[in-house]
Amino acid sequence: MRKYLQLVRLPNLFTAMADVTMGFLFTHAAFGRGDAWVFALLLAASSLLYAAGVVLGDVFDVKIDARERPHRPLPSGRVSLAAARWLAWELLLVGAALAWLAAFLADDVRPGIVATLLASIVVLYDVLVKRTPLGPLAMGACRMLNVLLGMSVAAGSWRDEHWLVAAAIGTYIVGVTWFARTEAGRSNRWHLGLATAVMVAGIGLLAVLPGRCDHVVPILRQEPFRWTLLMAVVTGVIGFRALRAVVEPVPW
Repeated sequence: MRKYLQLVRLPNLFTAMADVTMGFLFTHAAFGRGDAWVFALLLAASSLLYAAGVVLGDVFDVKIDARERPHRPLPSGRVSLAAARWLAWELLLVGAALAWLAAFLADDVRPGIVATLLASIVVLYDVLVKRTPLGPLAMGACRMLNVLLGMSVAAGSWRDEHWLVAAAIGTYIVGVTWFARTEAGRSNRWHLGLATAVMVAGIGLLAVLPGRCDHVVPILRQEPFRWTLLMAVVTGVIGFRALRAVVEPVPW
């Protein structure tokens, strides 16, 4: 069992759950009747889709991992390639199915549609575009869709603030993915600098939330300085750490 938990990167699954939780809470002031089951299904769907993407990525990267990460379950032989491939597709199908079940319970097709799009981009990323310039964009789209999955049972249509928050998270992850593309070797300073700028742009989208949207926590509109200050602190922390990598672009 431990080898499979390592294969799916168990601790990282909570980052996917965090996206869905944030999206759900952003669109729900309180839990209504039946919300708990729908929320649980969305969490499970997101986690399984994330795990599927990780495993499928390892399947296609097994030769690279054999050189750079020989201790991983696949290159070390603890999990067979065939078993990993089967697991990835099963996780993908079950994850999408759970989202469609949530759609049925919520009487809203958005959870199923978003999860199906997310599953499609996961496969596209791992199979075709991971090593291309489109890779970071695909990863950002996955995170954006994951946030929208949490927002998918919102009452009524998605509003501007929903799209803004999802786009901000997606933009930030584009930058993070671009930044980490050459984490195993020496990186290009220009690429690191541009990736940092994309991350800051994602935070910048969040920074304008109080002034751009009507349906936000009242205190953010009454005292937007608090939110701006928080975003400035986040930008400073991330920028400082990124600057260290730009100055010395080698693995620590």
